[in-house]
Amino acid sequence: MRTFMSEKPKLKSSRCQGLNLRFYEKESLGFLNGNWLAEMPVFECCSTSPLLFFSGSMEPAFHRGDLLFLTNRIEDPIRVGEIVVFRIEGREIPIVHRVLKIHEKQNGDIKFLTKGDNNAVDDRGLYKRGQHWLEKKDVVGRARGFVPYIGIVTILMNDYPKFKYAVLFLLGLFVLVHRE
Repeated sequence: MRTFMSEKPKLKSSRCQGLNLRFYEKESLGFLNGNWLAEMPVFECCSTSPLLFFSGSMEPAFHRGDLLFLTNRIEDPIRVGEIVVFRIEGREIPIVHRVLKIHEKQNGDIKFLTKGDNNAVDDRGLYKRGQHWLEKKDVVGRARGFVPYIGIVTILMNDYPKFKYAVLFLLGLFVLVHRE
């Protein structure tokens, strides 16, 4: 696993590792939809949560099929250059982009602007109508590490439904043939 932001990986409990492994097994077979992030309380015991990256908007930092590991420590300040996962009101799927600018008010409240590394313009066009900045409440997590291309099977199953059925057929055939 690659990490960034000079954060040392923390050891997790075996229970937490088991939860993350079970999640990945389901995600890789395509049994979970893109709305799995709403089910994150399953991972409360963990210091990180996984997220499969489906877009090319963050290339070359992340590619389609990369598995991201997220944290969300509310007390940590948001910094320019940090990669955040945020959810826009009215949109189901969370967005993973880099913080481009920070605007700090006199009362200490922070608002920030994001942009995908591979996008030509900032994300203001993605925000809800009339919203020009994100706030901390919009952040679902912060990227702390990733495993490249490990989720490509899920991408293939979503993009090519016939491939999904072929894999499921082969798995079913394997189970039937290897029964004791």
